[in-house]
Amino acid sequence: MIIKVCGLNNGDNINQLMKLDLDFMGIIFYKKSSRFFSSAVLPKSEKKYVAVFVDESLDVIKELINIYQFEYVQLHGNEDEEFCNELSNLCHVIKAFRIDNRFDLNDIEKYSKYCKYFLFDTFTEYYGGSGKKFNWDLLLNYNHKKDFILSGGINSELISSIKKLKNQLPNLIGVDLNSKFEIKPGLKDINKVKKFIKSIKK
Repeated sequence: MIIKVCGLNNGDNINQLMKLDLDFMGIIFYKKSSRFFSSAVLPKSEKKYVAVFVDESLDVIKELINIYQFEYVQLHGNEDEEFCNELSNLCHVIKAFRIDNRFDLNDIEKYSKYCKYFLFDTFTEYYGGSGKKFNWDLLLNYNHKKDFILSGGINSELISSIKKLKNQLPNLIGVDLNSKFEIKPGLKDINKVKKFIKSIKK
């Protein structure tokens, strides 16, 4: 199970997270987010950073990829498949979709060939970090070959439900941890993250 911890903006906290058995660390470049990464310096890490954007221009994304040498970019807005296509020539693309009862999973196949993973989050007024879980039963209709990451209100109490869903949907290959593991926005509780990782990987 891939573990992605998202919404990091504290260098010391990032350095501590690097020591854990996780795979991706999400850095948010959306200025309206309370977890916006405003520092010019990103600690060097063997873990993969994921740069997160919401309806940002291609030029800005390209510039930040060049500065930080990002291998992964997550698009969390209304970016279309052509945008993903152009970006996929520079890095791996994770396309996020915000799920509610009206969301049609059939509409996302057009993104598939340009993306490394899909990510499913909860639809809210704002983008990400809401701490709210969507109805996972909606994913039981998922019939695409693309692997996906589960996000939205993930916490330690949901581990058994995540494992059950994984058994039903083999393409569920990871989880995205954010607000339920925070001391405050952008600062993660290391012990909480550590315990979750240990339990989910049992």
